[in-house]
Amino acid sequence: MEHFKCLIIGSGPAGYTAAIYAGRANLAPVLYAGMQPGGQLTITTDIENFPGQPEPVNGFELMERMRLQAQRYGADIRSGNVTAVDFSRRPYTVTVDGTDTVEADTVIIATGASAKYLGLPDEQKYAGAGVSACATCDGFFYRKKTVAVVGGGDSACEEASYLSHLASKVYLVVRKPHLRASQIMQQRVTSAPNIEILYQHEVRGLYGEKFVEGARLVRHTPRGDVDVDLPIDGLFLAIGHHPNTEVFRPWLPTDEAGYLLTTPGTPRTKLPGIFAAGDAADPHYRQAVTAAASGCQAAIEAERYLAGM
Repeated sequence: MEHFKCLIIGSGPAGYTAAIYAGRANLAPVLYAGMQPGGQLTITTDIENFPGQPEPVNGFELMERMRLQAQRYGADIRSGNVTAVDFSRRPYTVTVDGTDTVEADTVIIATGASAKYLGLPDEQKYAGAGVSACATCDGFFYRKKTVAVVGGGDSACEEASYLSHLASKVYLVVRKPHLRASQIMQQRVTSAPNIEILYQHEVRGLYGEKFVEGARLVRHTPRGDVDVDLPIDGLFLAIGHHPNTEVFRPWLPTDEAGYLLTTPGTPRTKLPGIFAAGDAADPHYRQAVTAAASGCQAAIEAERYLAGM
């Protein structure tokens, strides 16, 4: 059985940054990239808000640079998906792809979170061409354009409010006859002059030649459903995220949504030598730069832990 000082589970900005720092600390880190090497950013088009990138950078290209940088400092980056863990004793045991088992003195969990989608084929068709699950990431590209946000909770209202400062018109598509958001978030969207709430509407499809040009909605009325075509330039999904933490939940505490709980202000979990970084432990920000920062913190904590063993 292979034994590592530092094992990193998951790639993306958190995992790769952890690998860079752990490599420079001579921890000889091993990283398993998971089912989506590079994480969610690999399906993002241009990124304009990552420090040190004065020109827009493609998400896949940015993750590839991080991967190469981690390898330059000695990180062993492997393909494979962690399917089981045993955190009952140290060294910790991790199973990859259901067959290979390895041991590690420290583990950094950077498995990220996945946006929830409606399940429509058009969502994949227009991914990166008008469909987004992150207004903070992509809203800049819709300045003075017309967009729609799907959802009725705090996240949807927050996205709509953010986009209202960029887009000329924002539709908030709500399946129910009311918003589920907190009162303060409801007030923000209802008071914004360029936000229009479409209650009892659902998205059934999208249309457009190369990019999204409109959404096909259905409006529920007492007399039956009515089809509605809504011309828009972009569709933002704000129906939540689910953290990719299922395999760790028998061993580590999470919040009600499944995000790993850490000591406030640190990446430390309740188990010594196990750290959580990036979106797997962050239900609030979900940005590449904050994920990278937490990956740095996790690697520094792992180095300090190993020094004290």
